[in-house]
Amino acid sequence: MRYYLISGERSGDLHASNLIKALKSLDASGSFRGMGGGYSQEVGMELALPYEEVAVMGFWEVVLGFRKILKYLNWIKNDILQFRPDVLILIDFGGFNMKIASWAKEQGIPVHYYIPPKVWAWNQKRVFKIKRFTDQVYCILPFEQDFFNQFGVKAVYVGNPLLDEIAGFEPHPFFHQKNDLNYQPIIALLPGSRKQEVTLMLQIMIKVVRMFPNAQFVVAGVSNLDKVFYQPAIESGIKVIFDQTYDLLHHATAAIVTSGTATLEAALFRVPQLVVYKTSPLSYAIGKKLIKVNFISLVNLIAGKEVVKELIQKDYNVAEVTHQLNLILSNVFHKANILNGYDEVKIKLGKESASMKVARYIFESLQRPTN
Repeated sequence: MRYYLISGERSGDLHASNLIKALKSLDASGSFRGMGGGYSQEVGMELALPYEEVAVMGFWEVVLGFRKILKYLNWIKNDILQFRPDVLILIDFGGFNMKIASWAKEQGIPVHYYIPPKVWAWNQKRVFKIKRFTDQVYCILPFEQDFFNQFGVKAVYVGNPLLDEIAGFEPHPFFHQKNDLNYQPIIALLPGSRKQEVTLMLQIMIKVVRMFPNAQFVVAGVSNLDKVFYQPAIESGIKVIFDQTYDLLHHATAAIVTSGTATLEAALFRVPQLVVYKTSPLSYAIGKKLIKVNFISLVNLIAGKEVVKELIQKDYNVAEVTHQLNLILSNVFHKANILNGYDEVKIKLGKESASMKVARYIFESLQRPTN
């Protein structure tokens, strides 16, 4: 079988790579091509386009980058036609992937969506497009299946792929020595994985470091970004380590985390965290009008309540971050409440092996005769 996969950021690429491994165990002669990154490429996917070429964040930034996105949309469509896949597998990256889905449906290509757009959070009318343009949706948040099913979308909860990833993680035995770290308490700084995120989020993080002279702050860098984006931290004397996020979380006492997949990763490693987020003023103003949920972090969304503090936009400032981080480090009751909330989140996630479950659904769908 021929599989075409599209992911648009680091976390999606990671989940795509695990799905490819699972599909290979079922279909040893399968061919894999698509848009993604190093994780997918390492497990045998032929990389048609690196996702870094396309990735942008924020509503206004997407508008400004529309011509570039349109160019890559057309490029990917042509590449799909040349590859002639038996199935198109979309992973997250809603704005781009939904446009591909509508086009692929017109071409008669089966469309399977793994980690669907968060239409329950904003612009719920998009759920009807998902129903129209997809053959099967695989949800990774427990409450999503019921939401999609009520609109007639073929959706199933498959568990969260982070559970598989973390279960297979083995900490490096000499993490401190490898990275020239001392044994002061480690505060992990996770500024994100996209250019705009890292640039915006690090500005405040760097200033907060000065307020905690007895702690050791370490930035989780990603090698798919140029090191120049981390230069402000390096010049401030802050250690930046690359592609070792799980090792860092394994050793961290606390973390400041940019909203995204990393918030759930920190929770599963039981690291008390402060969730932060900032974007351009115009993107924030647009987003505030559109977004219909009370929280932005996956931890709080899954729990259905505030487990971790979220500091968004103007609230993401040095004074407030310092105050909240002090609470985590010095208030045992505050820390215990966070950890108890993490336990509730893990129970809600269940124990499904997401990658293999999705692979079986996809592979079995391709064995059925078509009318």
